[in-house]
Amino acid sequence: MQEENINWLEKITHTANYISRRVAKLPDTAIILGTGLGELVDHIKIESDIRYQEIPNFPVSTVEGHKGRLIFGYLGDKYIMAMQGRFHYYEGYSMKEVTFPVRVMHALGVKTLLVSNAAGGMNPDFKIGDLMVITDHINLFPEHPLRGHNYSELGPRFPAMGEAYSRHLIAQARAIAQAHGITLREGVYVGVQGPTFETPAEYRFFHVIGGDAVGMSTVPEVIVARHMDMQVFGISVITDLGGGAEIVEASHEDVQKAAAAAEPHMTLIMKELIARL
Repeated sequence: MQEENINWLEKITHTANYISRRVAKLPDTAIILGTGLGELVDHIKIESDIRYQEIPNFPVSTVEGHKGRLIFGYLGDKYIMAMQGRFHYYEGYSMKEVTFPVRVMHALGVKTLLVSNAAGGMNPDFKIGDLMVITDHINLFPEHPLRGHNYSELGPRFPAMGEAYSRHLIAQARAIAQAHGITLREGVYVGVQGPTFETPAEYRFFHVIGGDAVGMSTVPEVIVARHMDMQVFGISVITDLGGGAEIVEASHEDVQKAAAAAEPHMTLIMKELIARL
């Protein structure tokens, strides 16, 4: 079936109703966990979880390191929803499919979305394993998640992106990192299609146009969340480097290892940030 013939409002409602019947209560905060960062769930006191395969209309993650569960439980004292594994445009999904879970989150009552990812750094000050709070993004995906029919029930035709990432939450994360002696970078995330890692020339180009890190996710999800007026916080783990005199090559396994090594600091920041909401 062609996408223009799909009633996305009906699909969102159908999926949200299914999930709401499966869980005892619904949160107002959600986290999307990216490559190598899915182990944050070890810190969640899980009350219920649903495999993506069981959820009507949900895509299924095909990427190693993305386990494919929707989790409900407590991170510290805060009841949250967590996606253990996300969907990517390079997997062959459309942008509406990639961002469908964010639409469902909103339908379930989520007001704040926290997103994490693994990214390649081209800022010369960055090191592998650094955490970077996303202050803004550059969208270089070939398809826009809001292209096509706009449902006014979800958001306006031309949503503003002047504050895609909450300045308030960025300031809170900055204070948390400082209090714990964690080096926290800040920068602009460039979203690209993938699935190839970048060439040296691409790294240099992305840095010239204003990017500090580059990855293959996050931007579509953030656009859709802001379309629905959700508050967004984003954080990247710098898992490989490019754009300088020397290119540090990385395999997917390298990316997973670097992300996992940075996970304790990211977990601490996420837990304390959520506690302050």
